[in-house]
Amino acid sequence: MSDLPKEQRKKLIEEITSQLINFVLFIWVGKIILNFPVFISDPLAILAYPSDSSAFYLAVLFSSLFLFYKSQRGQMNVMLFIQSFIFVFLIASFLYEFIQFTWYDNPYSFGYMVLLAILLVLFLTAQGRIGSHILISALLIGWSLGIYIITTIQPFVTVFGYMMTPWFVGLFFAVSFTQLILNQRKSGYIERN
Repeated sequence: MSDLPKEQRKKLIEEITSQLINFVLFIWVGKIILNFPVFISDPLAILAYPSDSSAFYLAVLFSSLFLFYKSQRGQMNVMLFIQSFIFVFLIASFLYEFIQFTWYDNPYSFGYMVLLAILLVLFLTAQGRIGSHILISALLIGWSLGIYIITTIQPFVTVFGYMMTPWFVGLFFAVSFTQLILNQRKSGYIERN
């Protein structure tokens, strides 16, 4: 759903697929790090352990560092990647929560599903009208504030089955808000010069 040339869209799809595979591998690395004594005694048993939120958080950290590394080497336009990834994330999350709500009668999925629907509509209506930096920051801030509000109503919120803790959501909010302020200052500085 982008106005990018076909070759660039194909490249973005390949990059998103590659990063999703990396994310799964980073979750496994996180499981190994968090359960290192078990890994030393029985390496194959670590695959039988289900991933928990801590492995998910480590995977987010490793993925962020990997994307930063690729952007510093000039191998990737991170803003374009993140904008494309957000669209994929919102659609996939909405479908996951919709299935959880309808098929599995999970009442805790409803609040997060509504948040995702709002963010998806915001993304689709604002894309192309405002700058990608502002759009990405606004969506990430909206996501983290929405999760925080839902946690005040419900006992917990999950993203693809991983529980979101307040410190992670707060960190996500702080990073997104800082990025928005830095981008606003940078664009203001560029306009003045």
